[in-house]
Amino acid sequence: MERDDTDLFAQAMSDVVPLKSDDARVQGSGRANPTEAQLARRAAAEAEVVNQKDGLTLEAVEPVDPDDIIGWTRGGMQHGVYKNLRLGKYSLDARLDLHGHTVAEARQALLQFIRDCLENDIRSALVLHGKGLNSKPFRGVLKSYVAAWLPNCPEVLAYHSALKQHGGTGAVYVLLRKSPREKAENRERHQKR
Repeated sequence: MERDDTDLFAQAMSDVVPLKSDDARVQGSGRANPTEAQLARRAAAEAEVVNQKDGLTLEAVEPVDPDDIIGWTRGGMQHGVYKNLRLGKYSLDARLDLHGHTVAEARQALLQFIRDCLENDIRSALVLHGKGLNSKPFRGVLKSYVAAWLPNCPEVLAYHSALKQHGGTGAVYVLLRKSPREKAENRERHQKR
């Protein structure tokens, strides 16, 4: 600072009085126990955070027509691998039937199913979501949610509507990543000696 600035600052601050450290402060009497309503709100907020962490929303999703063929692939997948999935050429080692589930139940079942598949080194599975011809508020509710959820699961590499003999547009083939155990075995098998 220049000399003029310092003088101006000192002049402006000349009537300022420092606070005393022994000033009375407001003291709280401690926290009261939370009410039932507060506990319920807290539980709902924590559940919402869990929903946001795994990317599987319970909010409204883009509706999918019951007869539409759906599919998706994570970037970098080989065309031949996705083609084999579309054509149902992989053995289906696990199957999840979501018929009759609510959206929340279906979400939990799908998450658990994917975890179980990874634990058991399952790479290809079938998820039956149904067409939802009678579902409300719009047709194809579970199909729409499954189509929105699967790309948000990091373990899922691709999915595609199944062939007619496996459920057609009421089901999807799901291709999953290798489990950590499978990756380690593969690395060891292909390691140069």
